[in-house]
Amino acid sequence: MPKKILVVDDQYGIRVLLNEILQKDGYTMFQAANGVQALKIVEEEVPDLVLLDMKIPGMDGLEILKRIKEIKPHVDVMMMTAYGELNMINEALNLGAINHFAKPFDIDDVRNVIKENFKSKNIG
Repeated sequence: MPKKILVVDDQYGIRVLLNEILQKDGYTMFQAANGVQALKIVEEEVPDLVLLDMKIPGMDGLEILKRIKEIKPHVDVMMMTAYGELNMINEALNLGAINHFAKPFDIDDVRNVIKENFKSKNIG
């Protein structure tokens, strides 16, 4: 069964890019532009991995991360940030994020990190 990945980013272009590339890698993809959409998808679809932008208008990445961990603690979350804000990244890791990468990112790096994450859990 294909692994499910949710991309949460308010930037349409980033969502589409990640969606297209990762779909070609065989993952089932979901997209959300904000926290409300993201939490609904997490509840209904229970993705194996969430790629979560740190800076989202309304509910920010840290708040979304906290809520994901409350409703589905086993779901892996990787943070994406265009800001080198170490304190926010550290807080995200403390809240349960498993990894982070900075934007602009190298898509092949992201693909490899995702692949390694699933391989290390023996689920892909």
